[in-house]
Amino acid sequence: AGEVTAAVLETPPWPVNVSRAPAEAVAALAEALAADDPAPAEALLPREDGDAFAAAWHARTGRRPDVHHETRLYRLAALRPPQVPPPGRSRAATPEDRALLIDWTDGFLHDVGDAGASPQAVAALVDDRLAHRGVDIWTAPDGAPVAMAHLTRLVAGQARVANVYTPPEHRGHGYASALTAAVSRRALDAGAGEVVLFTDLANPTSNAIYQRIGYRPVLDRVALRL
Repeated sequence: AGEVTAAVLETPPWPVNVSRAPAEAVAALAEALAADDPAPAEALLPREDGDAFAAAWHARTGRRPDVHHETRLYRLAALRPPQVPPPGRSRAATPEDRALLIDWTDGFLHDVGDAGASPQAVAALVDDRLAHRGVDIWTAPDGAPVAMAHLTRLVAGQARVANVYTPPEHRGHGYASALTAAVSRRALDAGAGEVVLFTDLANPTSNAIYQRIGYRPVLDRVALRL
């Protein structure tokens, strides 16, 4: 009857991104995507729709999707920066940091299981973020970089914190919490009505620290390798 009940975003080679959808739409979507040439390699959809999509995909193709990872969408409610921040400060990344940011972004993608990105794609992502002041770095008191956080462009009143990364040798000092709070504040100051981020549900540390600084769960999603 013309009522919009779901949305699907497909931008190859990235995974198909599916919103919440009625059960009958989930099955119909799996049928339609399986008929594509080439068919997508991965789909992201709400966790509660994962089983129905996987069953429909298996029935259509004979292949049973594997769970690649599970994520949780958070939205910032009331920002609560750490009461005792770690030593150092947040600063904007500059083109002089480019090589470091590429290395750290690659490390982040490896940690979250997305290590398949090409060096060119990682470099392009960093260049795009630098072009709109989209990366902040936490520096120790001696000026040494110890952590980074990306911030997407403000679109339709919303910004997303992404690629929060602390190299292994600097973890456990609260740098990620302080830096996430800093970039979240910057997004709010720039006019964002909503600030969001995604976490890997397999990482209890990140899920805990984001909630401590004011983020609240919105939706759990599952990534299915098709």
